[in-house]
Amino acid sequence: MLCTIGDLLEDVVVWLAHEPHYASDTPAKIVRTRGGSAANVAMFAALQSGSSRFIGQVGDDRLGTQLCDLLSANNVDVLAARAGRTGSIVILVYPNGERTMLSDRGAAAQLAELPKDFLAGVTALHVPAYSLTSEPLASTTIAAISAARSRGLFVSIDASSTSVLSDFGVQKFVELIAQLAPDVLLCNQDEAKLLGLSATKPAVGAALTVIKHGAMPTIAITSSGHVTNVDVPTVADIADTTGAGDAFAAGFVNEFVATRDVTHAISTAHALASHVLASPGATLGANS
Repeated sequence: MLCTIGDLLEDVVVWLAHEPHYASDTPAKIVRTRGGSAANVAMFAALQSGSSRFIGQVGDDRLGTQLCDLLSANNVDVLAARAGRTGSIVILVYPNGERTMLSDRGAAAQLAELPKDFLAGVTALHVPAYSLTSEPLASTTIAAISAARSRGLFVSIDASSTSVLSDFGVQKFVELIAQLAPDVLLCNQDEAKLLGLSATKPAVGAALTVIKHGAMPTIAITSSGHVTNVDVPTVADIADTTGAGDAFAAGFVNEFVATRDVTHAISTAHALASHVLASPGATLGANS
């Protein structure tokens, strides 16, 4: 079973009809969905494999209850602390499918203690970079990684966001990856460029570095320098890229842990992510 640790938030997805008019009205379609990278990965993992676990903190409010209930209804084992105010993210989706996110994480970064027996039945722990860059969640997450390592569990880390990495400190994050030594570091081409990673320079400390290049082939580089290239299937009518990276992470980790076949795991991950590209926010449809 895949376990994630980090954010569970509300996504307010704003699909813009065209570029916004500054200081005036702009037509839009607005959809509210479950969000937060760690919660997204847990949801997609459960939809793919039948179960997963989420660890995090949400507010002691109606929104937090609704979000936890939604995860639980989709076979996610929710271990959530309840205090403070549940966060929200406003996502502006432009006509070309790209998006700008306005983030208010609320209580999500305040997780200070791990639940009892949180690794029971777990085979892999997935950690978005968001969970490593704000305290006290960062220290709690590092403790979770240490516990997973002591049990011989698979650990994956997603670079998540260039702005998050820049605010945290690029070199500081590079050094943290070397210290944590994940089984895989996942990133897109912009995050890889920021971190100085390429087909000839994998992440120091990571056993495997996976770099997505949009519609171009995804590459996986082992710590010894072996490179695997995997073509990306064409996706027509992309509506919203939100959550596609989280779906990729869920699909890749679940499949790679089961098979250790990097090509098949990347192909499975892209297949899952392709379904998200046609839906609002980080969903595979109305019920996710």
